[in-house]
Amino acid sequence: MQVARPELSLHQRRRPPSAAELEGIPWLKLLSPAEAERTVRDITVGDARPGDFVCRVGRPVTYWFGVVEGLLKMSTDSSRGQPMTYTGVPPGGWFGEGTALKREAYRYNIEPLRRSVVAGLPVDTFHWLLDHSLGFNRFVMNQLNERLAQFIAAREIDRLNDPDVRVARSLAALFNPVLYPGVGEVLRITQQELGYLVGLSRQRVNEALGTLEAQGAIRVEYGGLRVLDLGALRAGPRLSARPDHEAPG
Repeated sequence: MQVARPELSLHQRRRPPSAAELEGIPWLKLLSPAEAERTVRDITVGDARPGDFVCRVGRPVTYWFGVVEGLLKMSTDSSRGQPMTYTGVPPGGWFGEGTALKREAYRYNIEPLRRSVVAGLPVDTFHWLLDHSLGFNRFVMNQLNERLAQFIAAREIDRLNDPDVRVARSLAALFNPVLYPGVGEVLRITQQELGYLVGLSRQRVNEALGTLEAQGAIRVEYGGLRVLDLGALRAGPRLSARPDHEAPG
């Protein structure tokens, strides 16, 4: 009788990055050749699947993480045990710099919503770059500044009762060019995934996307959404009739 081998954890499945994966890491271009050479030796990537935890509440920080490909969600449980999603992390996004700076335990969970490629920079290398690289320091400082604005906006979104505005503001956050430079103008996301991030049903997300498309803020494309007016997304949709519309899913 053949005994099934235990499945390897995400950490055990880590591997060296390919040249194309390294090309998708935005802050590497800000390093000097010597800094980049040392840093590239330390970067690993993992092929994350739904059910994996990239970060978990209470675990000590070991890496600073970024999304090369796919989509992650950042969440935690409320005092009542109900899951609360803070934000999604699309391609090009690096997260957890505050936790890495303080070398503290994670206060949130990070999980893939679909098969994703996640890069990790060891926390000791992260601190070495802070000590030696001006370009890296500026990148991290910009990250922290944008992250603060993002979470202030997220608190506001949580208090909104209008589902259309919730979807619009949440989408605007995912199109942030500073935090998520890998997204560009098209975000690869399904209705179901967007529903997980904003806490709405797939049907209600579909209605909101129809409203936003009718008002010229986005265009629904096969497998994703193209932003046409980021300012309109940030402002939220105007009141209007909601057309029946099928979005990606």
